[in-house]
Amino acid sequence: MERLIKLLNVRIVLLFLIGICTASLLAAFFAEVYLGLEPCRLCIYQRWPFFITVVLGVLGLYFQSNPKIVTGALALSGVSLLINSGIAFYHSGVERHWWTSAVDGCAVPLMGGEKQSILENILSAPTGRCDEIPWADPLLGLSMANYNVVLCLGLAAICVLSLLRKAKSV
Repeated sequence: MERLIKLLNVRIVLLFLIGICTASLLAAFFAEVYLGLEPCRLCIYQRWPFFITVVLGVLGLYFQSNPKIVTGALALSGVSLLINSGIAFYHSGVERHWWTSAVDGCAVPLMGGEKQSILENILSAPTGRCDEIPWADPLLGLSMANYNVVLCLGLAAICVLSLLRKAKSV
């Protein structure tokens, strides 16, 4: 347990966050470019908190001599990851048809009920549908959004534990 507590050093956590979030973004781009999985609007929204966390982590490491900036970067990273987990949970619900999406662009355009032309419907449609699972784990049947919920909650918990460790050492 003490070994785990030592690993929660703020700088190590920031490096870990930068690595995991960068790997997550690269995995999303790989799936899009090389595997042909088209992201929906909610998929794109889930990328932003990863990017923000990377930027915050780099800023925290760059200004590591200022404990307030380092602590702020870690705290904001935790918030960003919690937001990402919330987006991913919402996306998981849309994929599993637990609820319909209220996000503009995720609803599939209706051909008959809209006042748009067919061409306008095609151009305004998202590249991928939010209510379809483009890839699911063959063993558990979990989607990338499902895994993102767990990943981001875990990373946010690491941020909180690291902040608690830092607060105890002060």
